[in-house]
Amino acid sequence: MSESIWIASASRSGKTTRLIEQFCTWVQMGFDRADTLGPDFPRRRRGVAQTGASRLSSKQIASAALVFAANGDNRIVLANSISAAIPNMPVYTTTPLAFFENEVILFWPLLIQRLNLKAQFPVRLRPETEQELATQLWSSDLEQGIWQQMGVNEYRLVRRALDLLLLAGLSGTPPEDIPEILEQGLAGERESGGGGEGGRGRGGEGERGRVGEWESGGVGDSLLSTQHSALGQMLLRWREWCLERGLLTYGIITELYWRYLLPDVTYQQHLTRRYRLVLADDVDDYPAIARDLFDFMLDKGAIGAFTYNPEGGVRQGLGADPDYMEGLASRCRLEGFTSRPIACLETDWGTLLVEALSDPTLLSSLPEPVLSIQTVSRSQLLRQTAQTISLAIQSGEVQPQEIAVIAPGLDAIARYSIIEILNSQGIAVESLNHQRPLSSSPIIRALLTLLGLVYPGLGRLIDRDAIAEMLVVLSQSSAGTDNQEWEDSLIQNPKSKIQNGIDPVRAGLLADYCYAPNPELPSLLPAKTFPRWDRLGYEATKGYEEIVQWLEEQRSQQQQHLIPSPVYILDRAIQHFLWNDSHLPFDRIAALRELQETAQHYWEIDVRLRKSEQTDTPSYTTVGRFIQMLRYGTVTANPYPVRSFGLAAQAVTIANIFQYRSSRRFHRWQFWLDAGSPLWLSGGAATLFGSPLFLQHRFGQPWTAEDEIEAGEERLRRILRDLLSRAGERVYLCHSDLAVNGQEQTGPLVTLVNASGEGLESQKSKVKSQK
Repeated sequence: MSESIWIASASRSGKTTRLIEQFCTWVQMGFDRADTLGPDFPRRRRGVAQTGASRLSSKQIASAALVFAANGDNRIVLANSISAAIPNMPVYTTTPLAFFENEVILFWPLLIQRLNLKAQFPVRLRPETEQELATQLWSSDLEQGIWQQMGVNEYRLVRRALDLLLLAGLSGTPPEDIPEILEQGLAGERESGGGGEGGRGRGGEGERGRVGEWESGGVGDSLLSTQHSALGQMLLRWREWCLERGLLTYGIITELYWRYLLPDVTYQQHLTRRYRLVLADDVDDYPAIARDLFDFMLDKGAIGAFTYNPEGGVRQGLGADPDYMEGLASRCRLEGFTSRPIACLETDWGTLLVEALSDPTLLSSLPEPVLSIQTVSRSQLLRQTAQTISLAIQSGEVQPQEIAVIAPGLDAIARYSIIEILNSQGIAVESLNHQRPLSSSPIIRALLTLLGLVYPGLGRLIDRDAIAEMLVVLSQSSAGTDNQEWEDSLIQNPKSKIQNGIDPVRAGLLADYCYAPNPELPSLLPAKTFPRWDRLGYEATKGYEEIVQWLEEQRSQQQQHLIPSPVYILDRAIQHFLWNDSHLPFDRIAALRELQETAQHYWEIDVRLRKSEQTDTPSYTTVGRFIQMLRYGTVTANPYPVRSFGLAAQAVTIANIFQYRSSRRFHRWQFWLDAGSPLWLSGGAATLFGSPLFLQHRFGQPWTAEDEIEAGEERLRRILRDLLSRAGERVYLCHSDLAVNGQEQTGPLVTLVNASGEGLESQKSKVKSQK
């Protein structure tokens, strides 16, 4: 019988705990049997020859273990849990993508020999840099209008093309086969007449789109084949261009691993000697090539422990292949759980609520733990949801950290409204993994404007409004921990002490009278240039002159070539104006760290390209491209770690479905916002274009409208069961008859909303009484 185990059960049923227990058992056993770790495991320690029946030390066993988690946050939690169970034990924890990247970089000399590459250390491209460089490389193709023929804009075409390369790498598909897969897979979409509508994505807007949306222009099959062929050539050219310069993307990394590294005999020998135990948590979120890695290790005598959640598949649509990963179960001893250690709503009501979606007669009224908040307009819904949360917290019925607000597409209006109302009641809100453009933050916009004033030739990127905003932000240094920047605004907490601050009115006057625009060398003139400079006041004048003096010093050093890169300018500005002995809140520190990491990576790639291309582009040109990239609204990679350490925040959690499920959190109360939205049935931004075409069980098969509907219904069933498994006592269905655009909401959960014991009429009367 196989010594490997397969732990399959629902969410929060104790799978990870059982995984850690099994690992502790293996380590404590010491593997008395000679064949437990296989014949290839090294049995010789320094100066001591071990026999086949010798007992291995605990550290030897632990160091031979390879432990996987689904994502970075889960990896930290898993690593901490293992450390608590087995103190002072060296265990390597990672994620699938991080492991592939580390292995490719570690064995890069081997790949250099196999692919005849230039001997240089590889550098991984971040998503924002990957997008920009690919756009530049494909500029000639994009100018020919290929993106117009495919029915999407230029930005989305580039992103989708790069996503296809990633999906191919994660599924073990050669990139040269992508055009054929698209041709075969989109045939069913054309036959069923799909592809004209249905763009879905971030915040409910059209971002990713249906599998066949590229045919929205109604073009013929021959033209589509030409488009797919052209797209394939673009991807191959991009791949070759990156490898020549030692640049790696996740799409290229995954291909290099499964195609060249894993089949290599030399690498296999090293892998077998290094790891003889493999533990993988939540393998339903792993890509197909992870299964190939696990199969190889098990074939070579390694022992594995895997956990699988039938209700999971959170990353299905982003490269995960849960059905293919489930095939590992045939190689393991099966274990399961019938009860949950923590009470949840799914145990008693999950099956009934899921079945009621297709058969409303099963549910005449909602179960007692499931309540509803119903209004006519969405603005009323947001206010009433926030008020319900506030009243429950103030009454002591529930604590802020025990509440989660979950939405299928969390737009900026909903996020801002709920945060603003709860903050006004003194209730903190944690926006879970909020990914938004850096340029949406005032402090980032101020620093970018500052860069445009230090370097020459960037005057066209600066206007008076940007100057005024910069003066307000940089002149206000906080003197305590109470200084909190409100969401996307310059309004400061009244409790904070402002020193040398310039208010928006005076900043506007200074921008009008003291800013000298110039395409080549814009500058800030002395404050006395303003005829009524006496109206500015002492503090505003002092703060302004400090900024002017600092700019002159940096500009002088830049002209003398004493500043290595703009990263130093940003660091100096942060230290001088923003840090300044103050205690910044975590969200502001995270934004500054994200800017610093993005800038450092951007100029690292710029140096690499200058050497490879042997060009001498002026530094201000690169600075201008960097400013434009961020102002365009590009979402950059989150800084690491992406969350604060220490005690959990005493705050209400707000997130979209994908973010909440990925975090594997649990709350007593859940508020399902926009319960009537059709986005509950769609993958949205958590579904990459063409992802169903790369699933192993239906690889390259035509994707039809019927397949889309069936996949959406299956995804909805998983979502409901998973969310109910993470709800302890109560779920609120928050529904408004009308969406933001004024259209009636008729999503799949309306059936549950209609079963609410509290009808719409009584809700209307409540709203009227409140008015």
